[in-house]
Amino acid sequence: MKGDRVEIVIDAGGSTKTYDVVATRAGRRVEVVTRRGIFEVNEVTRSGVVVRTARFMSSRVLALVEHPAPRRPEPRHPQPQRSERDRHAAPVDVSAE
Repeated sequence: MKGDRVEIVIDAGGSTKTYDVVATRAGRRVEVVTRRGIFEVNEVTRSGVVVRTARFMSSRVLALVEHPAPRRPEPRHPQPQRSERDRHAAPVDVSAE
């Protein structure tokens, strides 16, 4: 989903470097795969076509953090509408029984 982001921190000798891979367009997502000592971060379209790839040696990776895009909240269920007849009905006193 657009806004998905993966942050990778690697050891670059005497310092660290940070890389960000971001889903740049609507419908794209970021996937992380670990293969034979390599972290592979891919930006993928809806149909599964890889658009961009970043590869890092796992021995150099200090941190790999996935930041999912904020999802839209579920729509709240509206309160059922009262019918015209219910609106004009007199209130019932149940405490009088």
